[in-house]
Amino acid sequence: MKLIKLNAIDSTNDFMKQLLTAQIVENFTVVATDSQLKGRGQMGSTWMAESGKNLTFSVYLSNELINLESIYNLNVAVALSILDVLKEQHIPELKIKWPNDIMSANKKIGGILIENAIKQSSEVQSVVGIGLNVNQQNYDGLPQASSLCLTTGRFFDCDELLTKIVNQLKIYVNLIDVNQGNKLWDKYHEYLYKKDIPSAFENKDGKKFMGIIKQVLFTGQLEVMMEDDSMQYFNIKELKMLF
Repeated sequence: MKLIKLNAIDSTNDFMKQLLTAQIVENFTVVATDSQLKGRGQMGSTWMAESGKNLTFSVYLSNELINLESIYNLNVAVALSILDVLKEQHIPELKIKWPNDIMSANKKIGGILIENAIKQSSEVQSVVGIGLNVNQQNYDGLPQASSLCLTTGRFFDCDELLTKIVNQLKIYVNLIDVNQGNKLWDKYHEYLYKKDIPSAFENKDGKKFMGIIKQVLFTGQLEVMMEDDSMQYFNIKELKMLF
């Protein structure tokens, strides 16, 4: 694993993408920073972290696509890699909240942003951005946020967590490469937040309703059973879960 460590940067994903335009980058190259000034989440949402207390890094991956639908396999592999490492650290009640939030005991402790570029050769270049709340203890104004430290009462070595996550990701990406992605999906659904539990939602038009999460499709859409037992399908940012 090639590691580029920076004191402060606007966005590790943006830095990685700039690097890709300037030189050849090895698979699993990592850009990490102690302070990310303009971290981004899905669809432009922000990710705030105190300097030196959290994990903020990006990993570069290049793979051949089997088909366009298989692109979401990487989201599954990344989320499971994080969960596996956190399970080893005895972080309680771990779940994956669609599409890419890492949860512990109904609190958000991490987020993922994957940006893909599909080349003419059917190669997909992916920049995997990961933000994980590790040793931060203050979340004023963010009642749904927490950290590894707050959930366990102990502090963690960020560099050690980073190495373990990337090593686990290599294992799962290899499964995808040998067409064993279905095994990851089964495990992903075991950890899917609020799966098969009646929950409150709000759609993009502001309409609130009750529904039950059934699964995430290979395309990344969320399948929700409505109150009339019909199934509806939602893309990222078309649906908000109400706590």
